[in-house]
Amino acid sequence: MSRKEKKKQVAAIKGTKDILPLEARKWQQVETLIKAYCERYGYREIRTPVFESTELFQKGTGETSDIVMKEMYSFVDKGGRSLTLRPEYTPSIVRAIIEHRLYLQPQPMRYYYIGPMFRYDKPQKGRYRQFHQLDIEVFGEKDAAVDAEIVEMASGLLSQLKVKGTDILVNSVGCRKCRPGYHKELRHQAELARDSLCSDCQRKMSTNPLRIFDCKEESCREISQGFPKITDFLCRECDEHFKNFRSYLDLYGLKHKVEPRLVRGLDYYTKTTFEIVSTELGAQDAILGGGRYDDMIKDFGGPDVCGIGFALGVERLLSLVPQKKEPENIVYLVCLGEEAKKEGMLLAQYLHKENIECLLEYKSRNLSKQMSRANKIGATWVLIIGEDEIKKKRFQLKNMASGEQKEVAREKALNIIRGNI
Repeated sequence: MSRKEKKKQVAAIKGTKDILPLEARKWQQVETLIKAYCERYGYREIRTPVFESTELFQKGTGETSDIVMKEMYSFVDKGGRSLTLRPEYTPSIVRAIIEHRLYLQPQPMRYYYIGPMFRYDKPQKGRYRQFHQLDIEVFGEKDAAVDAEIVEMASGLLSQLKVKGTDILVNSVGCRKCRPGYHKELRHQAELARDSLCSDCQRKMSTNPLRIFDCKEESCREISQGFPKITDFLCRECDEHFKNFRSYLDLYGLKHKVEPRLVRGLDYYTKTTFEIVSTELGAQDAILGGGRYDDMIKDFGGPDVCGIGFALGVERLLSLVPQKKEPENIVYLVCLGEEAKKEGMLLAQYLHKENIECLLEYKSRNLSKQMSRANKIGATWVLIIGEDEIKKKRFQLKNMASGEQKEVAREKALNIIRGNI
């Protein structure tokens, strides 16, 4: 083995990221707020396996979508089955609803989930190959008011997280009754511009022309601006649903813009689609997006139950959320000698049971070095235990901010640390 090979270090796979302790604190703060917020709207957490049958995502996400054609992490297991690390969450939720017959239970079918997804995509700021999403899903409610409530919920969540500079974009992608007519006209217009479109868009013309609007090539995006708008082809039901949706957004006081090219990157959407974008993110400006998928459960062999939801990229969100410095209340135990260490272990056990964050490090250090260590880790309090303290059953409690130090018994130390004295 060469010297170069010996020095080579094992590193994280490209497109993945370690979330280190200081950053994890911010994740915990945001996740805690998100979960409480979702529960407030009647959503309940659901968790499904991180991998599923490949067929589930091919059928659910759409065989013509970029996710299925380019981005899925699929593999054959030892049983010869094709499995895929989930690239998105909705197909898994739909599978769980059908498998466990959740549509027969009295509880509202309102679910949320925070967890990892996997897509082979070009890594960039806020976008990784293993990334995390918040997904919320509502099933069995057709009223356009639900669509508006979900957008209001998403907007309110971002507001609570102090995310600024956002815009709401909305559109309707019609349904299976009105979309074929639009597809025909869109293909015709795209055919006229074929030579000016990229090879990927030329392929999409025959598979799913709506995907042309997802193209990242600036020239294709400019050309598509002149293509017909799907809102001009909506059937009566879809047109009425979209108008009602927008009127309910107005009721909530939510300013929004109709974006005719907003079709989202998944094949299962019907009627409402929406995104909330940020002026802080540059070209990849979407914070969250979603829409309706009224045919999905039925297509999977379940009952005719409609659905709507949105997905929010956690990494991208965190880049917009200001760091919230929460007050610490860390107690550091300074133990001088073996007997003091034993007393410190019992004291730490007591404080832990009282829900106090307490740290006792088992390294041989003198008083000065232990106090320096307490200062470096940002301890709020220091409890000093030596021979005299063991005899008296009283300890030296020092406030690291003020420098004040007093001799106290165990229970009084607890009250002071909690702020009761």
